[in-house]
Amino acid sequence: MLKASDLKVKIFADGADKTGMLELYKNPIVRGFTTNPTLMRKAGISDYRAFAKDILQTIKDRPISFEVFSDEFDEMERQAAEIAAWGKNVYVKIPITNTKRESTIPLITRLAKKGVKVNVTAILTMDQTKESTKALAGGPSCNISIFAGRIADAGVDPVPMMAEAVQLVKPHPQIEIIWASPREVLNVVQAHEVGCHIITATSDIIKKLPTLGKDLGQFSLETVQMFRQDAVQAGFKL
Repeated sequence: MLKASDLKVKIFADGADKTGMLELYKNPIVRGFTTNPTLMRKAGISDYRAFAKDILQTIKDRPISFEVFSDEFDEMERQAAEIAAWGKNVYVKIPITNTKRESTIPLITRLAKKGVKVNVTAILTMDQTKESTKALAGGPSCNISIFAGRIADAGVDPVPMMAEAVQLVKPHPQIEIIWASPREVLNVVQAHEVGCHIITATSDIIKKLPTLGKDLGQFSLETVQMFRQDAVQAGFKL
């Protein structure tokens, strides 16, 4: 069975809690980091710029993505330029559309030509993946984040699309496909098997990675032992 040490897919920690991020930074299996405005809001962050620059004082040698949050293309471009200037390891997340469903592909194309490391995010279709690949071709290192977990939430198997996306970008070695929004450790195995370059993972999923390859009989016994121990400690009686 596959073990964590066998994984070829790179693990990027997804979150915006400073303490958690710095703790995960000590874990050699974590090869990069991603954030987004929703995660920052949940973490109670109010000063976007201050938070990012603070984190970058420590995380200097691994990729880290920060997302623009404007809905207007001119302001998106201005924000992208500022974010990109924060560090050589910084990738700028650009959503595939704005809230009006207007495509950001022209903006992504301009940014890539300017040498901005773009992480195209919120992708859920193959057409969006193809458009992004074309826009990023010839540019610097960049990512295409396909929200496989949300595709699965819609009742669709994301594996065939992820496999197709990996093949699509093969002529462009600077483009890496990210399996975004995973729900369980099995998704890490799936990403590994289709040759996905990166998978984002919450701290909860990262903590479970040591269970990869675990003997299921032993896992069953440990589960029974847990139930028994909790029942005893709770003092249950019938």
